Amino acid sequence: MAAPDELRARALACLIEPDPAIKVAAVYAMATASQEGACLPDPQAALASSAAIPGRPEKPDLVPPLQVGRRAMNTPEGRAMLIHALAHIEFNAINLALDAIWRFPGLPAEYYTDWLQVAREEAYHFSLLQAHLQRLGYSYGEFLAHDSLWEMVEKTSDDVLARMALVPRTLEARGLDANPPLRAKLAQAGDKEAATILDIILRDEIGHVEIGNRWYGFLCRQRGLELIPAYAELARQYNAPTPRGPFNLEARRQAGFTEEELLALQG
Repeated sequence: MAAPDELRARALACLIEPDPAIKVAAVYAMATASQEGACLPDPQAALASSAAIPGRPEKPDLVPPLQVGRRAMNTPEGRAMLIHALAHIEFNAINLALDAIWRFPGLPAEYYTDWLQVAREEAYHFSLLQAHLQRLGYSYGEFLAHDSLWEMVEKTSDDVLARMALVPRTLEARGLDANPPLRAKLAQAGDKEAATILDIILRDEIGHVEIGNRWYGFLCRQRGLELIPAYAELARQYNAPTPRGPFNLEARRQAGFTEEELLALQG
C-alpha cells in the first residue's frame, strides 16, 4: 500500500508501525519526501487512528522505573543496559514527535515540519544506539524498560499547549541535565563510541527542546498567557515531575530558556 502523501497522515502511519527498523526507514523516507516538496502538511485534516498508538514491538517488557534494574558501568552487560535504556528513550522520542505532528490540527505549517525534523533526528539517535548495542552483543528489547515519557505524551493528548510545556520543556529538558554525567561515566568506563553518541544526542536535543520552547511561547502568546505562570499551572494540573538539579544551564540557555525561567527552576 502506498504511503499517504499528506505529512500528518503519513506521520500517523509511521507512528502505528510496530517494527523499529521499518519505523525508522519510514521516518527517513517521510523527511526526504518533505524536503522534496512531495509530502506537505494539511493543518486542517481531520485524522483518526484505527490502530493502537504507539506502534511498538512486543519487547521490551515495560515495568515501573524502579524495576528496570541497576546499570554497573564496570561490566559490558551494565553498559549494555544503559545503552538499551537510552535506545528506549529515543524510540519513544520518535513516537512522541510523530504524535505531535498528527494529533494537533490548526497550527502553522512550520510546526509540523519542525516536529518532522525532531522525528528524523530521534530516529538517527535510535539507530546509533541500536547499532552500538549490537556491537556489545545485545539488541533492543532484551532488557526491561519503563514508559514514563510516553505516559506524559498520553496525559497531554488533549492540549497542544500542555504537550509543548510538559514533554519537550520538562521531560526532554531533563535529558539535557542527565547527558553530561552519563557521558562521563561511559567515557571513564572506556566506551568512547557511546560517549560520542551522547555528544551527538546532546547537540540535537538542545534543538528539540528549543522547538518545544518556541512553540510553547507561540501558543502562550496566542492564548494571552504568561509563560512562567502558565507553565506552573500546567505542571500542577497534569502532575508533572518536578525538575531536580544539577541543571545543565548552558544547554538550557541554548534551548531557549530565559534567565527568569532558569532562576525559577533553581528556586
